[in-house]
Amino acid sequence: MKRFTPIKIVEELDKYIIGQDKAKRAVAIALRNRWRRQQVEGELQEEIMPNNIILIGPTGVGKTEIARRLSKLAKAPFIKVEASKFTEVGYVGRDVESMIRELMNIALNDVRTEMTKRVQAQATLNARKRIIDILYPKNPLNPQDTEEDIKKKEDRYQRIRKKMELLFDSGELNSREVEISSERRTPQIDLFSHSGNESFELPIGEIMAGIMPLKRNDKKKRVRVDEAYKILINEEARKLVKPELVKTEAKKRVEDNGIIFIDEIDKIAGNENRTGADVSRSGVQRDLLPIVEGSNVPTKFGIIDTSHILFIAAGAFTTSKPSDLIPELQGRFPIREELNSLSKDDLYKILIYPRNSLTKQYVALFKSENVKLKFNDDAVQDIAEFAAKANVKMEDIGARRLHTIMNSLLDDHLFNMPDAEIKSVTITKSKVNDKLDKIIKNEDLSKYIL
Repeated sequence: MKRFTPIKIVEELDKYIIGQDKAKRAVAIALRNRWRRQQVEGELQEEIMPNNIILIGPTGVGKTEIARRLSKLAKAPFIKVEASKFTEVGYVGRDVESMIRELMNIALNDVRTEMTKRVQAQATLNARKRIIDILYPKNPLNPQDTEEDIKKKEDRYQRIRKKMELLFDSGELNSREVEISSERRTPQIDLFSHSGNESFELPIGEIMAGIMPLKRNDKKKRVRVDEAYKILINEEARKLVKPELVKTEAKKRVEDNGIIFIDEIDKIAGNENRTGADVSRSGVQRDLLPIVEGSNVPTKFGIIDTSHILFIAAGAFTTSKPSDLIPELQGRFPIREELNSLSKDDLYKILIYPRNSLTKQYVALFKSENVKLKFNDDAVQDIAEFAAKANVKMEDIGARRLHTIMNSLLDDHLFNMPDAEIKSVTITKSKVNDKLDKIIKNEDLSKYIL
């Protein structure tokens, strides 16, 4: 993270997100400040709080993408939640603390995957040894054997074993069947010791990652050598990765580097003087407040301190405004940046420049069918113009409009491929007009298609 200065962070975000310079600048500073805090020595380090951010703007302008790319840059645990899905404590639904538990699960899986990759070479060696032991087991010694007999047997065993290793490495033994005792493990879950507030869900991801307490359940089965090798590599990797180290590292990452993106925060903004649904919305805000302020949240893997988790909230705020949030919560989001609606030029750049642009995605999809797809520049200009018009005539959904436009434009080709006669497709300005002009003009039809 040291090499990622705010300028570098913005440069990286520019590779995927067009425009929104002020928002990118704000999140870059917030991310760098986390690294700066960790360089501070002594008690002051704990006193430096993250600069939580509210991103304001319509859907499809890059709010979620900014947060997601930020987490990838920082290699930080990241989760996106929708504020409208939460309910006040005491009501049926998701409680706000569940996002911390989910973030911890994500961190556990990430850490487990990283640690498994680091031990993969050793796990492969261990699995190879186990396979050779199964293919050519060592016979027990006879008590009546002399030292010379034992030496002869050992020399013969080592000779044959080396031959077996060469045959195994060359793949000549892959089709042979062997019997392995795979250490399949089943979770030991106490159904009666579960805490009252936390809804009981079987955490399949955690079980697969070997995090929960597991009971050995040996089961012998016959499989091909190549399949047995893969099974034993995974098994050896699980043995080499210590669950306690995974938990400790995951907890540290969540507390020091975790990022939570709270979408649709405008949906829980409401005037406290109102009644009905607004009462519940303000209740969710009050439940959210201590987590954003910094509190201890119990999880299956220990207490998580949320004081230094970075919270990025986002909302369109079309029928409400940030000042409609309760004052205490407003104070915990000191940075507010407004994102602009996307113009025709922005949409054109989004189609062309990002590393994951839609034109590049569709070129790759067509290539999978051995078809060369090409977009003329004036055709791309027209696609952007149609998307901008559709956003004006209908609901403004930002860059997401490009997905529906492109799908409508390429629908016939996507359906007909593979076709031996189709070797290349060039999207021209006239093709774009022929396909999209009638749809845009027909408002009834455009509501459903675009």
